[in-house]
Amino acid sequence: MRGAGRALLFVLVLAVLWGLWEGYRWVGIKAGITRPFPVNDTTMPHIHEIFAQLFKPSRANGPMLIHVLLKSALFTAKEAATGFVLGGIIGFGLAVGLAHSRLLERGLLPYMVASQTIPILAIAPMVVVWLGSLNSPAWFSVAVIAAYLTFFPVAINSLRGLKSADPKALELMRSYAAGRWRILWKLRVPASLPYLFSALRVAAAGSVVGAIVGELPSSIQDGLGGAILNFAQYYSFQPKNLWATNIVAAALGIVFFVAVVVAERFVVRRAPENVA
Repeated sequence: MRGAGRALLFVLVLAVLWGLWEGYRWVGIKAGITRPFPVNDTTMPHIHEIFAQLFKPSRANGPMLIHVLLKSALFTAKEAATGFVLGGIIGFGLAVGLAHSRLLERGLLPYMVASQTIPILAIAPMVVVWLGSLNSPAWFSVAVIAAYLTFFPVAINSLRGLKSADPKALELMRSYAAGRWRILWKLRVPASLPYLFSALRVAAAGSVVGAIVGELPSSIQDGLGGAILNFAQYYSFQPKNLWATNIVAAALGIVFFVAVVVAERFVVRRAPENVA
């Protein structure tokens, strides 16, 4: 029943968004709205026309657009998943180190925060050049860029979670001469799971964004970034292709998000405090 209710709510939200889009479009065209942008068939195509475009040829005598975009989405998903795993491991490893050393936390945390103020478009070309000089595949450079967007929320939330362990339980384990690693895996990690998965939900979408943005300076044409760049060149007379690509990119982000939610239910439900 809960699943059916959520599915119904999802459909209702989509219907409302669809109605808002079409309503604003109708009013904008009738009233001649020009701010913040002129409303017409180019700037705001009909939603049903965008979805219909997915099942039309991407070019003359070519495959359907949905086939092209699904292939591109799978390529981008490989980059994003690799970056997500890599960034998650790095972020959690940093959190463990910072949780056990106040000196390390004070020394590294400001630089971790500063790293996120640098635009990803400035970092991406440097990563491509650095890893390219090591003869690594271009898609791995994109995965590293995705990891760059992933590690920070994982590190910050995991650090908070690792420090959220019950002080009385921590004191009890120390009174039994439990070592740092035993305290970490038996107490700190279970306490950090809600914080960790909250970060992973954010990082899941971030990894997809990082992969798409990272494909642009990497000159990769096989992913969604290449498709967006390609269809953007023809936006003025064929805008529906670009809008359809954006829908597929959003769907890929949703898939990553849902995968984390499913993993959270599986892991948290089997955490020691929930098994007893």
